Amino acid sequence: MNAPATSLTRTAPGALPLLGHGLQLARSPLPFISSLREHGPVVRIRIGPTPAYVVTDPALTRKVLVTDAAHYAKGGKIIDALRVFFGDGLATIADGDAHLRNRRLMQPMFNKAHIADRGDAMIEQVTAMVGAWPEAGPREVYEDMNEVTLAAFLVALFGADLPDHLEGEFTALMPEIMKGTIRQTILPPWVTRLPLPANRAHAQRVAHLRALIDQAVEHRASRAAGSSSGTGTASGAETAPDAAGCPHAAAREQQTGLFDTLLTAENPLTRQQLQDEAITLLTGAIETTGTTLAWTLYEISRHPRIERRLREELATVCGDRPLRYGDLDHLPYARQVLQEAIRKYGPAWLVTRTATRDIDLGGHLVPQGADVVWSPYLHQHDPDVFADPAAFDPDRWTPENVSATRGSFLAFGDGRRKCIGENFAWAELQIILATILRTWQSFELTSPAPRPQAVVTVKPDRLTMVFRRKPTPARPTSGNPSQEVITPEPGPDTTPTPSGS
Repeated sequence: MNAPATSLTRTAPGALPLLGHGLQLARSPLPFISSLREHGPVVRIRIGPTPAYVVTDPALTRKVLVTDAAHYAKGGKIIDALRVFFGDGLATIADGDAHLRNRRLMQPMFNKAHIADRGDAMIEQVTAMVGAWPEAGPREVYEDMNEVTLAAFLVALFGADLPDHLEGEFTALMPEIMKGTIRQTILPPWVTRLPLPANRAHAQRVAHLRALIDQAVEHRASRAAGSSSGTGTASGAETAPDAAGCPHAAAREQQTGLFDTLLTAENPLTRQQLQDEAITLLTGAIETTGTTLAWTLYEISRHPRIERRLREELATVCGDRPLRYGDLDHLPYARQVLQEAIRKYGPAWLVTRTATRDIDLGGHLVPQGADVVWSPYLHQHDPDVFADPAAFDPDRWTPENVSATRGSFLAFGDGRRKCIGENFAWAELQIILATILRTWQSFELTSPAPRPQAVVTVKPDRLTMVFRRKPTPARPTSGNPSQEVITPEPGPDTTPTPSGS
């Protein structure tokens, strides 16, 4: 039984009539959310006229996500808006028996053995895409990373033999889908229900995406049926030449996708549920992984010492041969670099829950039905946990240092709603980063330093780079090379940006 709430819950300063703190969340979301730490462990803000309670203490966030999770349901304004697009996918489905059933059904898709079975196919796909970039021309890195992560995930999700036209349509459609989804989350619900051209276009794209998922599911089902009968979807006359000409052809023919686990389950999901889960997985794979990789390449480009260590580690592990999936466990520094990019840039910055009853949270009364907000970005920039949080320092994540950060690194959430795809995310991140470093001997920034924009994730506003196959001359550094990691960063953008709330 909770003790009665006794602490005064402060309201953040600067609220405006009708708008509340909405203007601050729109104009300078990251500085605003970080500033709330100064006002207590639980701080009340207003989003329009509606109050929300922001948890700034990581120990109390753990109570919300783990200890008292039963009293904080998956919900709130952001989740409710995303549910329109995701349906009842694993990220948005309400707590209860359906969530537990679906999570247990999908859990085998993301164990390490299943991911390893698809690792070489992902490496092959990523290598082909990254190697096809033209040399020396400026590239939009954020868009590139989203495209590569989507392609790799499609291979893992639906198998290595997804028809080219389906892969192309997914690749073309998903960026526009994401833009429309972000728009839906930041506008008032009544606006998104109006028959406006943008709303109609988004609805049509979502319908087309669901149709594409149906086609991909039907393709996998037909392949599975063909395999079980020993015939495949192609005749023996069609497959024999490939098998004779390519030693990997037979293995590629047998390559299954993660989705096969759902298609062959004893109690399979309905077609609608399959669509919802596929949309949830695809969106998570693009938005969070692509954002992390874009920021990682930016930080590598400005820290030559970090780049040298990464390349030396890869050379030691791989030598002159191509990357293999089994190499990933032997690249600890690459993982540290990626983890520091995740820490510094989120990628998620604002997550909501809904109080299911009046509850005492660290002595603060949170009323039933109120939105409870927690921010991975806020916790991962806590100077009491991460010294000089604006610095990019992969050595925070060495085995001897990492224990001090436990409880404050929340990029994948925690508790029963923790991201089911964390193992897959790490594998995909490491594959793509290692492949870029193995393919391109140098890359450098050609745009102004990007500024973080808090939308659904913390994304760069503009990030272009040039990639070269031959290394450029060593970049001069000033002072002690070991201090490169504390180079000051540009601050978050203070111009109007959507906040995702």
